[in-house]
Amino acid sequence: MNDPVFVIHGVANRDRDEFTATVATLAAAAEVDMVPVHWGDLGARDQFIAAALPTHRTDPDTLRDGAGPDPVGAEDLAASVLTGTTDEQRQLAQVDAAVRAQLEEQDEGLRDGGHHELDPDEILEYVREAWADTEWLRRTDDPQLLRETGGALARWLLEELDPDGDDSYHGLRGGKADRRDRLRSLVRRRLNDLDRIAGASAQAVGGRLNHAVRNRFGSDVMRFLGDVLVYQRHQAAVHARVRQVIDEVDPGLGRSPSRPVHIVGHSLGGVIAVDMATATVPLWTESLITFGSQSAFFHVCDPRGGQLTPYGGSMPVRLPASLNRWTNLWEPLDMLAFAASKVFRLHDGTAPTDLPVRHHASTGMWTHSAYWELPYVASVIGDVMRRGRPDQAH
Repeated sequence: MNDPVFVIHGVANRDRDEFTATVATLAAAAEVDMVPVHWGDLGARDQFIAAALPTHRTDPDTLRDGAGPDPVGAEDLAASVLTGTTDEQRQLAQVDAAVRAQLEEQDEGLRDGGHHELDPDEILEYVREAWADTEWLRRTDDPQLLRETGGALARWLLEELDPDGDDSYHGLRGGKADRRDRLRSLVRRRLNDLDRIAGASAQAVGGRLNHAVRNRFGSDVMRFLGDVLVYQRHQAAVHARVRQVIDEVDPGLGRSPSRPVHIVGHSLGGVIAVDMATATVPLWTESLITFGSQSAFFHVCDPRGGQLTPYGGSMPVRLPASLNRWTNLWEPLDMLAFAASKVFRLHDGTAPTDLPVRHHASTGMWTHSAYWELPYVASVIGDVMRRGRPDQAH
């Protein structure tokens, strides 16, 4: 291969010199001549995006009934942090098992063969009555939380029976009906206390998690969305920039099937490459490598036009001959990476090659920008661009 590989960056690449240096490093690792295509100056104005991100306020009053806004929303958090689909019989069985285990432990600890006065069947009856009125506990299938709830409830009830306790309400004395009413009331009150503790904890943790995720990933996601919006509106200007860089190398490249180009595109850069290769007047592309890219996702949501037909769900979309080969890499923790092989077929009927990129702990949780420095990515680029196929043995 004598012609260079043109590298189109994705979102949030504002520094031309930094991108040029990144491409030079990748070229050395892949042992392929590369030309950077920088269009970041045409992207979104992202210096003020922090102004649009919500801030997290820690306020104890928000955890009290009727005082201040719910920081994450009881219903929303119950449906997400605590599972939304529950089996009440299974929930109550786990609470009941924990209650019985705690009562049995108490029996074994009593001297002279003594026994407490609590009937676990009666306790379960009252728990069942009160369960539907809980806001948080009835929405969880977490076995540990349910076991802790049952154990704590049993311990509280046992403390009420402790004749040596300081509580003036020790024991469940009186007639049978009076005793039942007292125990029912006590179970309901204690279960309500546990439900409020579970809710306050979930809201506090959920609020901090929401804030941490926004701080860690919010700006990156916002920059991605910003550049996508700008590209959708100013697609012609971005395509013209790509064409300008190619023309500076050779004006004949990409204008006919006899002089196709070789392209590497990251993220939105891969979308740009696919859009140009499948346009009505295409950029003829011999080999395309994308990583962390979204062409398939965008096309199923909103057909891209050009020579592409909409995706109907049953048959892949046939790509034109102007996009000859396509290798698509994705990293499992990259939330902005999508597969291509289910949505598209090349003109010869074969599928684009989707290759997973192994996650490295050193890349952290935000992996969308990690591809540039991964040896496997450089190796695939070298294999495809020098020998015409990816070597999946790496």
